[in-house]
Amino acid sequence: MEIKAAMTGVKHRIIETNAIQIHVAEQGAGPVVILCHGFPESWYSWRHQLSALAEAGFHAVAPDMRGYGQTTRPAAIDQYTLLHMVGDMVGIIDALGAETAVIAGHDWGAPVAWHAALLRPDRFRGVIGLSVPFRPWAPVRPTTSMPQNGDAQFYQLYFQTPGLAEAEFERDVRRTLRSMLYSASGNVPRSGAMANDSEGVGMVPRKGGFLDRMINPTSLPPWLTETDLDFYAGEFSRTGFGGGLNWYRNIDRNWELMAPFAGAKVTVPALYIAGDRDLVLAFRNMSDIIRNLSSFVPRLRETIILSGCGHWTQQERPAEVSTAMINFLRSL
Repeated sequence: MEIKAAMTGVKHRIIETNAIQIHVAEQGAGPVVILCHGFPESWYSWRHQLSALAEAGFHAVAPDMRGYGQTTRPAAIDQYTLLHMVGDMVGIIDALGAETAVIAGHDWGAPVAWHAALLRPDRFRGVIGLSVPFRPWAPVRPTTSMPQNGDAQFYQLYFQTPGLAEAEFERDVRRTLRSMLYSASGNVPRSGAMANDSEGVGMVPRKGGFLDRMINPTSLPPWLTETDLDFYAGEFSRTGFGGGLNWYRNIDRNWELMAPFAGAKVTVPALYIAGDRDLVLAFRNMSDIIRNLSSFVPRLRETIILSGCGHWTQQERPAEVSTAMINFLRSL
């Protein structure tokens, strides 16, 4: 297979832990670095970092997260909480025979990484967050504070209804992924799909769907090839999108479960990386959270904002992200 040929040196295995089977892609030997992907992605989103970290002397491990790819996809929605995800990551460390690891996460993988470091600093000696910063527990139920009006609602509210987004996304899987990956990238014109227009960032029209404001490009951006898209489309054609969407359906449940940790800080060394054209940075209150990140992550070493980069940080800017990660890892 063409993709496997391009990924020489990457090994695959199944780890049984936390009552599920987790598929991991791994490369290299040395201190363990776990790479957690987001939505709608897979281990493959870390393809550039696997080889870069291995060459730098680290054991890079990129799982298909719970609900994705070749990893188990539990049927029950309540099996997709942050506590399940952190348990999965601890289980991976145990299966590797390691005492500790550095954990990195992008998009939904970032909250997993931040909370792994928050809850188990004895096992996670450093944390790297991409796109999504650590968000301290707040006394307001998350979905009640998400923007909505008579015409549109925040996409995370749209995702709450089981089956609704699945039906939209699975109608044409390749077009869905092509449109999503392009429209949230730094390559889309600023006036494009999910830009900060009159309806607001990430809003879904009530008389339409999530993809209505996406752009299906005539050609792919330089960082994404047809072969890459083949891989993603193949995975989601087989699994559907339900596993990944179930993460969103636990946002309020996560809030309830994390209440005992209100005010707790991430105490391990940390790095935060994002693109200046990442739509996450335009979410409500996000600029304040990023500006005050060191208040909740006191050992934050650096915040790196990549000019012209969109949401898919480690894929859009593989060399810069890999270099920043390696520099951070070597400093520990």
